[in-house]
Amino acid sequence: MSQRYRITRAMQEKDDAASTISLEECKLYFASQPDFTYTSVFTVTGATSMSIEGDFFMWSCGDTKIPFRHYQGDIYVSGTNEAVIPRMLEVASELEADVLEG
Repeated sequence: MSQRYRITRAMQEKDDAASTISLEECKLYFASQPDFTYTSVFTVTGATSMSIEGDFFMWSCGDTKIPFRHYQGDIYVSGTNEAVIPRMLEVASELEADVLEG
């Protein structure tokens, strides 16, 4: 079972508007990162394939693409690939957010 992480501002004492990470803020931030691309559909392929609609910022880590998903004011990412941990912490720091497991 893979570990999932949430980049969030929910733990910070700010007004409601600042306690979420907006999609617009994510688009601006990730557009400035050369190793990320945006997609509104993430397709998982294997024995079968499945497409998931949403707001995904795909991180290119070598030949692997790892989705950072914006959902309801937070960003979610899987910790299956250990390389994601330092990059996730960097993203959280840049967005002035915290990282929670789960």
